[in-house]
Amino acid sequence: MTDLIRILYVEDDPDIREVAEFALEDEGFELISCASGQEALTQATNINVDLLLLDVMMPGMDGPTTLTKLRELPNTKQTPAVFMTAKVQSSEIAAYLAMGAIGVITKPFDALTLAEHIRELLEKQHGSI
Repeated sequence: MTDLIRILYVEDDPDIREVAEFALEDEGFELISCASGQEALTQATNINVDLLLLDVMMPGMDGPTTLTKLRELPNTKQTPAVFMTAKVQSSEIAAYLAMGAIGVITKPFDALTLAEHIRELLEKQHGSI
């Protein structure tokens, strides 16, 4: 897949969001960034994306709840999802994967390898990209 990969990115922390945006946009990804789950739901009704990248711990609507609600929308029903979190005990990761996530990225993440990690997860999901 050599086309531009569009990511709906949901992260409530503006500093983390900025670092991830820079790291991913610099590597050719297009990001639609949202500061909350509710904002993501509003954005998702009007766009098509290739990946949902969701922070787990957010005020109001957390990442798992956001994913559940995004799955109710026609254009994000089947979109691959990846969670980003510091909560990475094996039982927590298993729960995220059971929700249908294709992977979990540990926070703090390495900005230099974030794009590569996302590409690897998408390759596992779709084959060569």
